[in-house]
Amino acid sequence: MVTNERTVDVIVIGGGSTGENVADYAHRRGLEATLVERALLGGECTYYACMPSKALLRPGRVLAAARDVQGAAQAVDAAPDVAAVLARRTSFTHDWDDAAQVRWAEGAGLDLVRGTGRLDGERRVVVTADGGEQVLRARHAVVLATGSVPATPPVEGLPATRHWTTRDATAARSVPRRLVVLGAGVAGVELSQAFARLGAAVSLVARSRVLSGFAPEVGERVARGLAAAGVDVHAGSAAVAAERPEGPDGPAVLHLDDGTALVGDELLVATGRRPRTRGLGLETVGIDPDDGAPLTVDDAGRVTAVPGGWLYAAGDVTGRAPLTHQGKYAARAVGEVIAARAAGRAGDEPAPWTAHAATADHVAVPQVVFTDPEVARVGLTEAAAREQGRRVRTVTADLEDVAGASILADGYTGWAQLVLDDARDVVLGATFVGPDVAELLHAATIAVVGEVPLERLWHAVPAYPTLSEVWLRLLDADRERVA
Repeated sequence: MVTNERTVDVIVIGGGSTGENVADYAHRRGLEATLVERALLGGECTYYACMPSKALLRPGRVLAAARDVQGAAQAVDAAPDVAAVLARRTSFTHDWDDAAQVRWAEGAGLDLVRGTGRLDGERRVVVTADGGEQVLRARHAVVLATGSVPATPPVEGLPATRHWTTRDATAARSVPRRLVVLGAGVAGVELSQAFARLGAAVSLVARSRVLSGFAPEVGERVARGLAAAGVDVHAGSAAVAAERPEGPDGPAVLHLDDGTALVGDELLVATGRRPRTRGLGLETVGIDPDDGAPLTVDDAGRVTAVPGGWLYAAGDVTGRAPLTHQGKYAARAVGEVIAARAAGRAGDEPAPWTAHAATADHVAVPQVVFTDPEVARVGLTEAAAREQGRRVRTVTADLEDVAGASILADGYTGWAQLVLDDARDVVLGATFVGPDVAELLHAATIAVVGEVPLERLWHAVPAYPTLSEVWLRLLDADRERVA
């Protein structure tokens, strides 16, 4: 039963970090913005992904860092306090209560509607909740910011076998004695190391290799770090069947194609995610609601398959750059451009590198893997650059040769690579592997986004003794080679 109907300027379906930013930026520019959210306001990153997973990783990393420095190592003789670690993790999620986020939204002037939103034709959204249905109409735009959901691989018996998703792992109330992890992408390797350092016996299954989306050197170094933390890595192994032969509360068994049977008290499936498009009513606006297919958008976030320029999407649901920070970046552009178009201040094709276009999605997406060693990368890989037909060269350096690294840890090891444009002498991409390399990433991102010429970049003098000295090593090595 429809209880009421009203018209607002902008409707945002999905109240995660992306949706919140769309609504906030549109409202800052003078529009009335309504957020529709059925679950916790703040979304996956806040409660089940970025924040709790990093909180689980950090204590083990701090202890390992202390053990890597003589003088501090002698003072560290205990494992992490699991109860304290889990309590600290829970503090970041506010015990999975979104009251603080709701207060923020209200204070920011946003209208929050609780319920499940779906499209019902042009500019029309139906919201279903326990109290019935209400209809919202948009004067200017509807934005889909519904994120993504876990993807389940086609493994025999897996759907019927009780297993963890990454949500279950980051929200765990205790540490299992044995944990089997299927999937060695970012989430799989991070959670494997976190639980291993919290005392679990962890087995990790990589269909090809650890972090297969990164350069081989990266995956090899992270695999060694996982092994050092006690993770049993099964690389090049495919899961063929899953079961809990003793019942839903008995041990999980994951069978591999090499005949190995891995047994765990919990089985974590971390094999990627797909856009959340099911139940959005896409068929009412002419889009085949093929579950899992991303919504194609232009750089201003408009869904290209829908005429009229009123439907936008941002974040994971677009498949462009499924990372929280990139979702927020796209959200800022979408909120800005909707408001500008409503005021007649923006045309159909926003210029690249303006507030109305998420241009960096194509050339400068930063990403960190918070394992030990850390991985930080931005921009194009060598392979991606060559696929685009670019003429490139690469330069590498070992971080252990940098004085700042030896201060950070005894026996520090790490690796860095720059992908350089031969024609323009600018940085196209950068990758760093080693403890604490995440702090190197923003300088690399600025270099890529700003297309800083190498001749000028050479004058950005790194402070001594810091990890940033690796920039001097890399640039000097390139100058020597091309001289």
